[in-house]
Amino acid sequence: MRNFLLATSVFVICLIGCEKKPQTDYSPLSSMYSSSLEELKKLKIRDIEIVQLGRLKQAGASDELCLSLYKIAHAHGHDFTSGDSAIQLSQAGYSDAQIQEMAESDQIDVLSGDAITLKLIGLTNATVQEVIHRRVEGLPTMTSEQIGRLKNTGMSEKQILELVDSGLTGEDADRKITQLEASRNHSHTDFVHQGRRRR
Repeated sequence: MRNFLLATSVFVICLIGCEKKPQTDYSPLSSMYSSSLEELKKLKIRDIEIVQLGRLKQAGASDELCLSLYKIAHAHGHDFTSGDSAIQLSQAGYSDAQIQEMAESDQIDVLSGDAITLKLIGLTNATVQEVIHRRVEGLPTMTSEQIGRLKNTGMSEKQILELVDSGLTGEDADRKITQLEASRNHSHTDFVHQGRRRR
């Protein structure tokens, strides 16, 4: 009898515990098509991922991009937590395909800041894509700061891309940039002096 009462008590406690388990709130994904939402439910999407994908949807992302980024993250063995990075990239003008390429490298959070800076520098989409593609491939590439300094010396995009493709990076890149900056400053100083003499 005692064993029966003990077993019954354990069962009741477990039942109460199960009843208290909060249900998953899928409301952040209410703008998704029902088929997409059902697919995520079957994949056992976690609460933190619902929040991330919800932000992405509210920013105007397609169901296809949301599902793709979720699956890519899980293919790399972790939850999807890069919603903000994807939003920032999209707002900076990156296409879904480019965002997915960065995600597939499992470096989207690392690459996003640099990728956005390259856009702000004023490089064309083709040049930016080439630089980011090199980063995704793990090839030696100058930082966005170094590329920005090159642009400020008056170097053309074609010349910048040639240096990028040459694999110049690190201290070698800094030395090259410092030389170009010194040359630019020297030319500017000569121009100012000549102007004063003409007066």
